[in-house]
Amino acid sequence: MGVRVQIEPFDGAQEYGRLAASGHAAVAVFSGQVRDFGYLGDVSLLELEHYPGMTERVLTEIGDSASARFSLLSWRIIHRYGPLKAGEAIVWVGVTAHHREAAFAGCEFIMDHLKTNAPFWKKERHPDGKAQWVAAADTDEQRRRRWHEDS
Repeated sequence: MGVRVQIEPFDGAQEYGRLAASGHAAVAVFSGQVRDFGYLGDVSLLELEHYPGMTERVLTEIGDSASARFSLLSWRIIHRYGPLKAGEAIVWVGVTAHHREAAFAGCEFIMDHLKTNAPFWKKERHPDGKAQWVAAADTDEQRRRRWHEDS
């Protein structure tokens, strides 16, 4: 279980290997990349800022919450910050559980909460030089809210 917030790239296959080595029955993983499109069209670069200390604390709370809710055996969240080009890996979430349903749900719960609760600020840079801060999407909030309606 753990959180890493880093500027450096990570190796998703290596991270998967670490989780799978636990021998737990179910492993679920989500890996996200910087999109090449955004609100103003094509995106060439995404700049991520975060609040050190607070970010790690919030991500740990999200992982712990998922772990308690779905009886996860282990979990890991890796999130990058700094300037990232379109196509670069930005986030990796992996969980293990006794059963696939809990692993899938735990991974999805973490991602839905990361999208709305994690203290990251994103600015899209476009090939024409324009830049746009990324606003929270209503659909992300709806996805997060559904977990609390199910309780």
